[in-house]
Amino acid sequence: MSPTMVEHSGLDIMCLNKYCHSSSSSSSSEQDKKVFTKLRLSLSGDYPRKNAEILSGQYGTNVLLIGAALMLAIAHHGPSVKEEHLLSFVTCLMLLQLIWMMWYILVRDRQKNTRTEKDVHATTCWIRGGLTLLALLSLIMDAFRIGYYVGYQSCVSAVLGVFPVIHATHTIAQVHFLWFHIKDVIKSFETFERFGVIHAVFTNLLLWCNGVMSEAEHFLNNHKRRLSALGYGNLTIVHSEPHCNCTTSTCSMFSSSLFYLYPFNVEYHIFVSAMLFVMWKNIGRTIDLSSNQKRLATKTQGLTVGPILGLLALASTIGILVVYITHVEESLQTRQSAISMFYIYGIVMLVSMCSAGALGLLIYRADHVPLDTSKNPSRQLDTELLFGSSIGSWLMSWCSIVAVLGTNSNPPYRWTNLIYSLLIVLEKYIQNIFVVESLYRQQEDGQSEDPELPVAPEIFSVTSSLAPPYDGIINRAYDKPDRTCVTMENDQEESGQVYRCPRKPSGVPLPVGSKVKEPTNIRRQILKNIAVFLIMCNISLWILPAFGCRPQYDNGLEQETFGFSVWTTVLNFAIPLNLFYRMHSVASLFEVFRRV
Repeated sequence: MSPTMVEHSGLDIMCLNKYCHSSSSSSSSEQDKKVFTKLRLSLSGDYPRKNAEILSGQYGTNVLLIGAALMLAIAHHGPSVKEEHLLSFVTCLMLLQLIWMMWYILVRDRQKNTRTEKDVHATTCWIRGGLTLLALLSLIMDAFRIGYYVGYQSCVSAVLGVFPVIHATHTIAQVHFLWFHIKDVIKSFETFERFGVIHAVFTNLLLWCNGVMSEAEHFLNNHKRRLSALGYGNLTIVHSEPHCNCTTSTCSMFSSSLFYLYPFNVEYHIFVSAMLFVMWKNIGRTIDLSSNQKRLATKTQGLTVGPILGLLALASTIGILVVYITHVEESLQTRQSAISMFYIYGIVMLVSMCSAGALGLLIYRADHVPLDTSKNPSRQLDTELLFGSSIGSWLMSWCSIVAVLGTNSNPPYRWTNLIYSLLIVLEKYIQNIFVVESLYRQQEDGQSEDPELPVAPEIFSVTSSLAPPYDGIINRAYDKPDRTCVTMENDQEESGQVYRCPRKPSGVPLPVGSKVKEPTNIRRQILKNIAVFLIMCNISLWILPAFGCRPQYDNGLEQETFGFSVWTTVLNFAIPLNLFYRMHSVASLFEVFRRV
């Protein structure tokens, strides 16, 4: 018999065991069994999850590429592939998504007695409210499409009538899904749900691409029409009107009104795809419950300068839009003056935005707060989308800079175009850094709720800091230094009822009757005004290109340098990304405003 040391719970216990095996063969076999067990657990745990992520991602990518191939064929305007084929494909995708959403809602309804984990950072009520407004405008667009089909039903395909009906149904069901299920952290049927969510992501991306293509073709035809009026030849204008007479008197109104609603429909689908992608990333995720807490509403005290300057920028934007659209169709001199007016307005706007963003960064530099490195898929996606969508306007700006420096012509807006393009690059640099640093800054003590609300005393707490201290007597029975606060958000989160950890009492006791005075935080008020001003400016810079103010088509410098086909290709790629960047910046800056 040989003594054997057995380690148990940190204690060395001597035992005598005649059945203890000390041979190297038995120990190696046990070690092999442990390795095999670990490998089997690894394969049964992580491998299927990663495999499902890769398979579902490849499925969604190929769905998008099929739609892109159809759109490229339609852009050629050949006889083999027509718009009806693309709409039929997209309609099938929407029907599949509708079936999946109905199945998901029914399963969750049967499991309503079980608690479902939710990611409170996935979205906010105001984002869903904004998407609901965009969805209503999309429904109006579908109604116009149905009216257009009714007028031309004798000579157009039935797909043109079925598509808006299915799209309207898809929009209503999807808005319901966003309001009640987008925060769910799926833990059952994970593989199947991954395919369902990623199918919804890429269906909305394909609808976004279809809207962008239709909008770009509309603006390109208008540009060709203006060039033809100025004497340029060899420009083919594609007429998409059916070859029959409309049976109603509203067909032209429906057709022209559609293009004023396209920007809202486009933004709706791209934002929904981003929110669904966050849901896809959350499937099977273990939520950090200590950071999964909902903040109270942010106070709006001290908001004066930011809203006033933002409303002034918005009002001037509407005036610039009206003047530009009415003057760009007139004589060459009037056209050049309208383009010069746009660039001067843009320079003033961008200088103001750069100054506001730089001031916010200086305030952050003076206040040393560590960054929050906790895992947050929604915040990470916001950052990636900001940088990714900046590429479009950066490409457009550098092409304009090359064209201005290399051209031989000298229109009156040549150098203002150069300054405007440089400021576009600089403004996105500063704004991106400001937004990212604001989102990643660690919340200070007391800011997890509302920084401007006074701290309420813990009345029934034995260790309350407002109680008079005992002279040298400390009761260690109430001291729990390593207590972990676990919170779970359930359905009550939607009504604003979220459980939070009790506030840690201050280490320095205060005498009875003393009052903590809240200093007026000027820094916080300045940051709020900056965020509101940048929100209004980004809305202004979204309105101009969305509703027809695109001097990149009209100034002629870039077209002279790069050629008509190359430059229109660059614009068709860059302008949709720029539009998405501005709207996404509005959402991110509003989140910055809430966090400050």
